[in-house]
Amino acid sequence: MNCGFVALIGRPNVGKSTLMNHLVKQKISITSRKPQTTRHRILGINTTEAGQAIYLDTPGMHNSEKRALNRYLNRTAETTLLGVDIIVWLIDGLSWHEYDEVIFKKLEQAGLPVILAVNKVDKVKDKDAILAFFAAAQHRFPFEHMIPISALKGTNLNQLESLIMKMLPTSDLIYPEDQITDRPERFLAAEIVREKLTRRLGDELPYALTVEIERYEEKPDITKIYAIIWVERLSQKNIVIGKQGEMLKKVGTDARFDIEKLIGKKVYIQLWVKVKKGWSDNERAMQSLGFNDE
Repeated sequence: MNCGFVALIGRPNVGKSTLMNHLVKQKISITSRKPQTTRHRILGINTTEAGQAIYLDTPGMHNSEKRALNRYLNRTAETTLLGVDIIVWLIDGLSWHEYDEVIFKKLEQAGLPVILAVNKVDKVKDKDAILAFFAAAQHRFPFEHMIPISALKGTNLNQLESLIMKMLPTSDLIYPEDQITDRPERFLAAEIVREKLTRRLGDELPYALTVEIERYEEKPDITKIYAIIWVERLSQKNIVIGKQGEMLKKVGTDARFDIEKLIGKKVYIQLWVKVKKGWSDNERAMQSLGFNDE
């Protein structure tokens, strides 16, 4: 069988997490329209009769390293390229952006086979423009394959999956056939809560918060989850809680629904909001909240 690791890379908000979820046939990476939603290296496993593809969803690579959190995101994305067999570089649209030049250099250093996947192709009306873009792209880098896709609508994902599986080395399975990620349910629950916060709150606030599971109790008929939402300022705490606690209730309801679907069991969830000043620019504080470079 063919088996190996596949890194999904690209700028923030190009659809890497959506692509990952479609490829593994289950939602394990949180998504939103806001950039930098993914903060950790997420591993997703898809096992078929042909073999096992182990996908690594990464934070989007970006220029800004002003805060400790930004530096952590870039380190996590870059170290994912170590030890993989294939790289899928996801871009959106038929143009290059400023930071793509940095990615070109990283790909040259990695020396690995690269598939260029152009996402959101459903929005491109002129199909000849796709062919012209691919012809120009091949002059910039020796891509192994180039393919237009829509991660959201599933366009050409079967073809992409087939290309990946054929490129993977021959190997025994690394993970059991029924395993879909290496992350525990506790971690996934925290991510789901953060996704609901990100989707419901304004543009700036999601970057100033993180979620920590304080207790995760599994009982025969119910799982009880007690989570802390950390923000950086008191004013942010008030926004997350909302008028008479309405925002926090909505986030809890949204999260409970998705977590129940994930674990197949009734869920009770309790959320608190606390302030940890400047946590996103404090390496030690970030480590205590579960941010590490593993």
